[in-house]
Amino acid sequence: MTKLFYLQCPTGISGDMCLGALVSLGVPLEYLTEKLNKLGIEQEYKLRAELVHHNGQQATKVHVDLTHDHHHAHEHTHHHGRHLPEIEQMILKAGLPSRAEAWSLAVFRQLSIAEGAVHGIAPEKVHFHEVGAVDAIVDIVGTCLGLDWLSGEELPLLYCSALPTGGGTVRAAHGQMAVPVPAVLKLWEMRSCPVYSNGIERELVTPTGAAIATTLATDFGSPPPMTIKQVGLGAGSLSLPIPNILQIWLGEATDVPTHNSSVIPTDQPSTSPYLETISVLETQIDDLNPQAIGYVFEALFAAGALDVFTQPIGMKKSRPGILLTVICHPENLLRCEAVLFLQTTTLGIRRSTQQRAILQREIQSVETQYGVVPVKVAWTGQLEHKVITNVQPEYENCAELARKHNIPWREIQRLALHNWYLAKPLNSHSED
Repeated sequence: MTKLFYLQCPTGISGDMCLGALVSLGVPLEYLTEKLNKLGIEQEYKLRAELVHHNGQQATKVHVDLTHDHHHAHEHTHHHGRHLPEIEQMILKAGLPSRAEAWSLAVFRQLSIAEGAVHGIAPEKVHFHEVGAVDAIVDIVGTCLGLDWLSGEELPLLYCSALPTGGGTVRAAHGQMAVPVPAVLKLWEMRSCPVYSNGIERELVTPTGAAIATTLATDFGSPPPMTIKQVGLGAGSLSLPIPNILQIWLGEATDVPTHNSSVIPTDQPSTSPYLETISVLETQIDDLNPQAIGYVFEALFAAGALDVFTQPIGMKKSRPGILLTVICHPENLLRCEAVLFLQTTTLGIRRSTQQRAILQREIQSVETQYGVVPVKVAWTGQLEHKVITNVQPEYENCAELARKHNIPWREIQRLALHNWYLAKPLNSHSED
């Protein structure tokens, strides 16, 4: 099952609004504090949550209280500022859950790329003062931890509504700035975000909020087809003409391919296989401890890679090396690239965009005397005339049962297939 998050942002998005909505959805504040303290910043802030009212509506407000005069970090940037490499090291050393780690690194890199582009400097040279280093770390890492916690074992997908532009001006380290501030505009440009004006002349989307949304969202616009299970409400700081509340709808995907749902044109019957656009990243490596490669695989899958593989190659000066290839959806390209730059010794990564034809597929459950095995079933053709082309029991589940009952893996696999064919004649297709 795919977990869906939809960010509904009538009054924009900021890091603390994300935290508020996630705590409202049930993420324990103690869990966030315990994990965030592993970043080595426990002396610098306190996290607390309260219920507040905006225009008569109740929502959760999370406060990041900076301790001892950390409150105006941007006024003495030199004491408290941090650069991207330092923040990346803090995140890597904290031993966070692997998805939360990959997402946090990707959001910070995206924010640094945008801030760097604005000031004309390399992402590594960006000094976090605008957003307040500690504030940004707590907001970004806390949000990634919360999303990971709510997803559990399932694959999460995040969508976001179009964003309101806001207006007016805001005070920053460099004096007055027009809203939306340059870093937010750059992030919108990097992801081709849909925006609109709701007539409110205030700062509605902060750089941190924009970085979270543009890095983690698969798509922007209307909600995807979903079953809503729970709604979290996160309060912003400003009082606005409409309730200043970010909604996070948490639910499950319904009856539509869970990614790039636009790939099937809705005006035609769904013929299969259907086409989708994918990104391919590749880089060759000859100076990395081979043990690191296994770790890179895990980190890439956590960052949303669809497939990762290596091939042995001969390189210059006759050095043996490997060609590492990553296949992902375009919206996960930056996240996967961030993992490669961080976890390997590569200095350059080639990108290409390709089309791939994929069969329609679903997971069906099959009973065996040793337990239930999920089976992946792929087919071509229309609903009434499905031709099943591939039936594969899931490897991990077979392995688990084989270990548990101490019988060969291929026996479990054979039984699952056998029982599937007994239950489902080839020419028909019945729902579970």
